[in-house]
Amino acid sequence: MNAGKTLFSQLMDCLPWSTFARIVARYHGDHSVQTFPCTEQYRAMAFAQLTYRESLRDIEACLWAQPAKLWHMGFRGPVRRSTLSDANQFRDWRIYAEFAQRLIAQARRLYAGESLLADLNNTVYALDSTTIDLCLSLFPWAHFRSTKAAVKMHTLLDLRGNIPSFIHISDGKLHDVHALDMLVPEAGAIYVMDRGYVDFVRLYRLHEAGAFFVTRAKSNLNAHRVYSARTDRRSGVIADQTIALDGHYTKQDYPVHLRRVRFEDPKTGKTLIFLTNMTAQPALTICDLYKSRWQVELFFKWIKQHLRIKTFYGTSENAVMTQIWIAVSVYVLVAIVRKRLRLDASLYTLMQVFSVTVFEKSSIESMILQTVDGSEPVMGNRGKTPGSLGYQAGCPRHRTRSGRAGTAR
Repeated sequence: MNAGKTLFSQLMDCLPWSTFARIVARYHGDHSVQTFPCTEQYRAMAFAQLTYRESLRDIEACLWAQPAKLWHMGFRGPVRRSTLSDANQFRDWRIYAEFAQRLIAQARRLYAGESLLADLNNTVYALDSTTIDLCLSLFPWAHFRSTKAAVKMHTLLDLRGNIPSFIHISDGKLHDVHALDMLVPEAGAIYVMDRGYVDFVRLYRLHEAGAFFVTRAKSNLNAHRVYSARTDRRSGVIADQTIALDGHYTKQDYPVHLRRVRFEDPKTGKTLIFLTNMTAQPALTICDLYKSRWQVELFFKWIKQHLRIKTFYGTSENAVMTQIWIAVSVYVLVAIVRKRLRLDASLYTLMQVFSVTVFEKSSIESMILQTVDGSEPVMGNRGKTPGSLGYQAGCPRHRTRSGRAGTAR
């Protein structure tokens, strides 16, 4: 993988560039472009995401600081902020959205063998949204409130590997429940949602498609108990009931029975009431499934902290959408690299290492291993053989038998 290449080049080599070229051709992204094609735009924006650049001027200055390495990173020449700004404004953002979806499909195949709970083989999704606040005077197209602008990122997260399987970016006024209309239900899959998604017409649609759901009940739920199963209160499960809806419209919207599980959190003493159409699983499994929904909250927190989706390099809708989708693709790319190389480091650690080593000519594996075990960074071939992953020919440094760094003769 590494033959004297920079770490950034190694990451970019993991991308399916032939697929990217076909997508660019479909949307005529490089039509009448002579000096700055879509591939270079993507590389520049990916560099900005990996190194936490704050502005176009910041991107330009950092890349100009290493002019001898630009060609090896995939750039034909220096990246100018005006050129990058124009590309973000006018290149169709759907190029990067579709490319991110291709990477998502690839990552989901890699993580398909992982399981969330030991006794559960179903695919488990967590559905939620996050709001990205914007300045109304700079982003008037993203009107949210009278004094505020925002975009909303609706995400369906595959909890095997925390890979987003569906993302929809809308204005801030779109209610969360409408995201259910955009999903194609997967038979046998489990959808975990908070009570903002409780709409019995849409939930019954999931049920009819053979999918399962776990959500929380609203306080004004009008229903009666049909049957109560025996529970062990020491586990925290207070009640496990089969219920029927009593509301005039709700019993028409969802005409079959539901399962209601009442759980008391032993740590906080808070009582939670869950609704589901799963009847075969133990009540504690229902509680654990809803608890796993927190992973999507952590996903939103992670990408807001470690990717550039709160500060934007352009103010047009196309520029914002381009930046968000490239940020998502970079997140998925790091997850793919982590799985392919069987790295034990977390995504947080990988992003931190990549942010300061993109210009280094060392293999990803050796750089991560040096970070995890706390050893001194050495650009050597420790444990590597010619032709193996991470081997570096002509390395100027090695370690002596005493463990101190020496100079290769």
